[in-house]
Amino acid sequence: MKAKTKLVKNTPSGDAAVQRGIAVDPDAMEVSADDFRRMKPLGKRGRPPAENPKVLLTVRYDKDVVDAFKAGGDGWQTRMNAALREWLREHSVS
Repeated sequence: MKAKTKLVKNTPSGDAAVQRGIAVDPDAMEVSADDFRRMKPLGKRGRPPAENPKVLLTVRYDKDVVDAFKAGGDGWQTRMNAALREWLREHSVS
């Protein structure tokens, strides 16, 4: 798991320097409140809905089983899912 990044806020003098840079930048423009009200979203953002959505659950496996899948590197959960799917194809669960 990655360590959380800490948010570093500008100091008042650093913020003032940023504002001065914006003021002298010919490509920077102020957007008025009226302009914001007229803006429309471009469309849906993010990933399209999955055809086969995953189900979030909590499950416990023996350590050696998890270690064996993790030893293959990234994608171990996908490989574990594929192994369970293969087992289901080969066995009757009724």
